[in-house]
Amino acid sequence: MGYTGAMGRSEPEHEFTAELWEHDGPAAWFFVSLPEELADDLDERHGHETNGFGSLRVAVRIGSTRWSTSVFPDTKRGTFILPVKKAVRRAEGIDDGDRVTVHLTVVGTDVTSDPGRPA
Repeated sequence: MGYTGAMGRSEPEHEFTAELWEHDGPAAWFFVSLPEELADDLDERHGHETNGFGSLRVAVRIGSTRWSTSVFPDTKRGTFILPVKKAVRRAEGIDDGDRVTVHLTVVGTDVTSDPGRPA
C-alpha cells in the first residue's frame, strides 16, 4: 500500500527490518537506521523536498502502531535515521537492541492529509 502525495504522485511503502538503538547523549532518544540502499533511493527521489536539517516527512508503522514523523540524515552513519518515540516503544513492547520491522512511506511536504493517523 502506498500513499498519493503532493502533485498526485503515488509513493511506495518501504518495508525493512533494523535494530532499534539509543542515542548516546543526555536525552533518551531512540532511532532506527534506514538501510543505506533505501536512504540513497530516498535522497535521489526526494532530496529536493527536504525540510529543515535535510529531513523528509514520512508515515510510519511498526507493528500495529502508526504515526507521522520525519527521517533525518545522519552523516556519521551515512543514512537517514527514524526517531521512535516512547509511546510507540511502549505500545509495541520494544527496546534498545530489538530488531523491528518498519513500514515507511514518504509524504514529502504535503501536510494536508496524515496517512500515519489511524482511521
